[in-house]
Amino acid sequence: MVNIPKVKLGNSEIEITRLISGGNPLCGHSHVSPEMSRDMIEYFTAEQVVRYLHDLQNAGINTIQARGDFHRILHWLELFKREGGELRFIGQTAPEMTDSYENIRVIAAVGAIGIYHHGTKTDNLWHEGKIDQVNDYLKAIRDTGKQVGLGTHLPEVIEYAEEKGWDIDFYMACFYNLSREPRESALASGRITQPHAQEQYLDDDPPRMCKTIRSTDKMCLAFKILAATRNCNTQDDVREAFRFAYKNIKPKDAVVVGMFPKYIDQINLNVQYAVEAMRETETELKFTQ
Repeated sequence: MVNIPKVKLGNSEIEITRLISGGNPLCGHSHVSPEMSRDMIEYFTAEQVVRYLHDLQNAGINTIQARGDFHRILHWLELFKREGGELRFIGQTAPEMTDSYENIRVIAAVGAIGIYHHGTKTDNLWHEGKIDQVNDYLKAIRDTGKQVGLGTHLPEVIEYAEEKGWDIDFYMACFYNLSREPRESALASGRITQPHAQEQYLDDDPPRMCKTIRSTDKMCLAFKILAATRNCNTQDDVREAFRFAYKNIKPKDAVVVGMFPKYIDQINLNVQYAVEAMRETETELKFTQ
């Protein structure tokens, strides 16, 4: 098992690895194509998901971030725990749920260490001029005693929350702005095999979000650093994406990466690239101090 550097989640004493597994692939949400989404769905049976969770733990990753829906993630995590598995869980609100406040309470009850408001729903409320409604959900998360998170693909949302002084422990910050226009989450709509040709992954996006990440004292969990496979043409490209991410976020931040190990051992490769990047960044920081 690799000793992956850890940080404390938000304002808690709970240590999480600076590399976290994302949950989208487990639910067949590829952000690439209907074909890849179907491939993920067929691969990630309940048994395979449990095996995947054990593989994460064996590789040294101690945390998974995933949506808090009843019939998939929470079910699979329970099966994993019955086999003695131990991973920390950061839960995303599931916007398709009829009662979001109930969803928050359920996610808390199953043992999540932190809960964050779904990024696409956050962004749509921003476009509608109703972003302040999000604060009510954040207060409900605080009432559970869990760490409070806000997910977004828009740097402006983080800057707004900071300006307003919202009670937040961590941000889920996407490297790419997928919310230039209002959109519907494929997983929330149930159309998880819909094409994603409308999503734009622009080169200017990561530097813009990284600037915002560094501007806040709060912890940020950076996601989509691989642009949903678009930065994965070669393993050198993957390694460079990890290097860029860790170099441009804060030492207290972490990276969330979805993994699909059907064809290549993405888990152990990503652990290798992440640890290498963290060591390089630590060396650079010591050199410049």
